[in-house]
Amino acid sequence: MASRFSRFRFAAAAAVSFSAGVLFASGMDWTKISWAQGGTTSRSASVRGPMAPEGSSFADIAERVTPGVVAVNTTRMARPRPQARNRNQQGMEDFLEQFGPQQPRQQRGEGSGFIVTQDGYIVTNNHVVADADQVSITLSDGRTFKAKVIGTDSTTDVAVVKIDAKGLPTLAIGNDETTRIGDWVLAVGNPLGLDFTVTAGIISAKGRGSEIQLPNAGNFTISDFIQTDAAINPGNSGGPLINLRGEVIGLNSAIASQTGFYSGYGFAIPITLVKAVTDDLIKEGRVRLPVMGVSVGRIDPEDAGINGLARVAGVKVAGFNPADGGPAKAAGIEVGDIIVTVDGKPVDRVSSLQRVVRSRRVGDLVPVEVMRFGTKKSFKVKLVEADAISRVAALPEAGPKVVPAAGKLGITVEAIPADVAERMKLGGRGVRVSDVAEDGPARDKLAPGSDIVLEVLYPTPRRAVKTVNDLQGVLSGLKDGDYVSLLVQNMDPRVGQRVVNIRVGG
Repeated sequence: MASRFSRFRFAAAAAVSFSAGVLFASGMDWTKISWAQGGTTSRSASVRGPMAPEGSSFADIAERVTPGVVAVNTTRMARPRPQARNRNQQGMEDFLEQFGPQQPRQQRGEGSGFIVTQDGYIVTNNHVVADADQVSITLSDGRTFKAKVIGTDSTTDVAVVKIDAKGLPTLAIGNDETTRIGDWVLAVGNPLGLDFTVTAGIISAKGRGSEIQLPNAGNFTISDFIQTDAAINPGNSGGPLINLRGEVIGLNSAIASQTGFYSGYGFAIPITLVKAVTDDLIKEGRVRLPVMGVSVGRIDPEDAGINGLARVAGVKVAGFNPADGGPAKAAGIEVGDIIVTVDGKPVDRVSSLQRVVRSRRVGDLVPVEVMRFGTKKSFKVKLVEADAISRVAALPEAGPKVVPAAGKLGITVEAIPADVAERMKLGGRGVRVSDVAEDGPARDKLAPGSDIVLEVLYPTPRRAVKTVNDLQGVLSGLKDGDYVSLLVQNMDPRVGQRVVNIRVGG
């Protein structure tokens, strides 16, 4: 069994700051994602030819929107790293400076963008213009302008640049929230150096989040994507995803591919999120990120069962930021609560919570509904700016996988070694899970050897667990079908704290 236990691994909970101070990262079963940004190489792409829906013409839409799409070209001077000199090179500094590889190397990149104001504001991806020394914009009529980067936001991968021009054609902004899976869309951009290319497909999914691992994702990356099968390739990054009314509903950003080229699915940032970020960047040159000050994770059937939810939908509160305060905690929200609505809108997953909170402003008082062990409670949370508090990591959306051992929960627990308790500063709380039964109800829930049970949150009242007998006392009163809710701390600081709900008897 030890060999199977050795395969258990928690992925680091990458802090993804988002509109509620959440997000995730898990190293398990990721879809491989590449940026849809071009470089200096090009290959032929797959060509797809869907039929236009009856009563409309892709050609009419393409003709109307293409003038508002631009090509983004970037230049970056990459300077070589200084080379270490060995003893044989001493005294030859002048020679090496004259003939050594000291000249900076020019790197070029390309992407797409679209015009949002007649006086030259253009939206593109952050990863298209990040670290660029020079940015130029080419319009569909062939004119080229030098561009100034107005602002960038790595958490949403949105950037705004500006050119000195007047009377430019702009694209209409749509509403991605009214779109449905199966709706026709067009992707417009400059893939593989092929200027102003139009491809067609449908919306394949919405609210993609933890299924996607973005390259170079930062600690606070917001992930909420529209998935489409319209062909997207390197160079499409920053281009618009268009509905059949000719409105922008997304910002093309990434592709699912094993090769870095189109192989079936692309991903676009929803335009409602893009617009909120763009407005901030144009007005202030930076993004004021509203947060609730919580860390959250996805729920499972046991979480739904213990809270009387008919569907496995919502997000589970695992902690607060800062740990001893923050706006959500001040409002009355508790660890273990399941957030089901925010601002009157249903929350079924982390990405939907991101979307709702990010659409509001710092200082807004937002109504939040939670389920607390079968009872619905309502609170009002005042959103604060992310920089005002330290941003919090969400739990990995894919829960821990573990092979489990015995007892009402199928677990064995033990006292925490003194050195571990001192290092983790647990304040006298906690017992460590030493074994988990492979056929027990805690299978896939707890990690033997690294999970520490700190508190029993349910059955209420919540109780601190300081000894093995404390936990056994609670478990002894449970019968098959009952639920227990545990506050668990993993010994790996990257995993941190989470709430685990378990149904006795499986």
